[in-house]
Amino acid sequence: MNKLLATLMLAPAFALAGPAVEAAEKQPLNLTAIAMFFVFVAGTLMITWWAARRTKSASDFYTAGGGITGFQNGLAIAGDYMSAATLLGLSSMVFAKGYDGLVYTVGFFVGWPVVTFLIAERLRNLGKYTFADIASYRLDQKKIRTFAAFGSLTVVCFYLIVQMVGAGQLIKLLFGLDYPVAVMVVGVVMMLYVTFGGMIATTWVQIIKAVLLLAGGTTLAILAMSQFGFSYETLAQRAIEVHKGGQGIMAPGSMLADPVNAASMSLGLVFGIAGLPHILMRFFTVPNAREARKSVFVATGFIGFFFIVVCTMGFAAMVIVGTNPQYFVDGDLAGKIAGGGNMVAMHLAHAVGGNLFLGFLSAVAFATILAVVSGLALAGASSISHDIYANVICGGKADEKTEIKVSKISAIVLGVLAIILGILFEKMNVAFLVGLTFGIAASANFPILILSMYWKDLTTRGALLGGFTGLISAVLMVVLSPSVWVTVLGHETAIFPYEHPALFSMPLAFLVSIVVSLLDQSAAAKRERAAFDDQFVRAQTGIGAAAANDH
Repeated sequence: MNKLLATLMLAPAFALAGPAVEAAEKQPLNLTAIAMFFVFVAGTLMITWWAARRTKSASDFYTAGGGITGFQNGLAIAGDYMSAATLLGLSSMVFAKGYDGLVYTVGFFVGWPVVTFLIAERLRNLGKYTFADIASYRLDQKKIRTFAAFGSLTVVCFYLIVQMVGAGQLIKLLFGLDYPVAVMVVGVVMMLYVTFGGMIATTWVQIIKAVLLLAGGTTLAILAMSQFGFSYETLAQRAIEVHKGGQGIMAPGSMLADPVNAASMSLGLVFGIAGLPHILMRFFTVPNAREARKSVFVATGFIGFFFIVVCTMGFAAMVIVGTNPQYFVDGDLAGKIAGGGNMVAMHLAHAVGGNLFLGFLSAVAFATILAVVSGLALAGASSISHDIYANVICGGKADEKTEIKVSKISAIVLGVLAIILGILFEKMNVAFLVGLTFGIAASANFPILILSMYWKDLTTRGALLGGFTGLISAVLMVVLSPSVWVTVLGHETAIFPYEHPALFSMPLAFLVSIVVSLLDQSAAAKRERAAFDDQFVRAQTGIGAAAANDH
């Protein structure tokens, strides 16, 4: 039970990473789900073929030529954010903990638009393809791009492990297929999306997945609420009557038992999102800063709506699933949920919509992984080809066709690596990998990104030392935390007492960056400070920013 609750507590962290379903039990073959999944894959491969014909330049490959509208991009961002774990993990958390799950969901949601609005417009005006474009705008190109690519690839690789492990466990749970088969299917299809269709295909796959997930979740919530006369008051009363927590499910519980750990996790989730390379790339796919802002507005609406739907499902499941013995092991209502704790939403789908609806929702859950993995692989491939090859090795003079070729090869290598790591990490608790991923993004990528855009005095030395300080400290704190030091390595007590590092490693990265930059009085530092005015004008006006391609 403690492992289940720990997984559910981390469910929002998996929202961008894909699910990591622990202790998944292989279920009977779900032919309906498999058929619908193959329909989805066939449709998206057709999109990839269509996108491949339109992908003629590096801009097309990396950013869809900047030709995605704000509404389309907002839906794609929402697709990146709404994963199978959002559907399965958060609904299960509300089912188990009631009000705590609702507050957690709301708290997780309201933080991200603040950060995104803070960076979206400047990101679009300053960047071209990757996060490193902004970080290195007025600093030493080779040094900063190398660090930014290293940080991005670290995040992408850990994320891919989480994704692939989550894919294997989820499919074993929902489809009845073997773990290695599921991992290989995800890896191969992802490589097809990225190498042939680039960002155009990845974006449209994400949009379709978001629409399916929104439609499926909304339909499920409507069908469930119909059993309560569409009255939330009736739903709440029934939930209190049947849940073992009684009135307690409508009051704060153990969520803030350790406020330091809760605060650290919240900081990591909120600011880590602003340092995730595959999310940052989304703002380069729109034609201008106005559309970037529109993307955030649209994404906020869809994500907020979906979180309401998920919470509704969790409370409805308390009554519909929680009182039905067929959804419990051996029919024991006080025992375990059949198939694992994260199956609550799927059981609810079966209860109100039968096998057909269960099959549809299972296929959509798997499709979410394919979409997010594709975005991750493209972000990693872009770091290698655009930052390392084109700008560090070739000094910004790389042939465009060769750069795209390097990117496609990188995507294939990342895909193979993801499959291998996914199979090797099958038995490992990936909770610490999620904490590490968000910790690195919040401690290494985010401080350098925000300081480079807003602080005139940031220098190359400050950015490098601050970034590496955040990166190394985040890794060390996670290794020394209870998740790794005790659970994985078997020591009795953890050296670092908290599960999440961001509360400590992120301020440390900011502090080192600021202090070192202020102490740096070199000639290069003076030139970098003087270049801020030009950067500020472009960040505000977009003059000189990359324009959208005509298709």
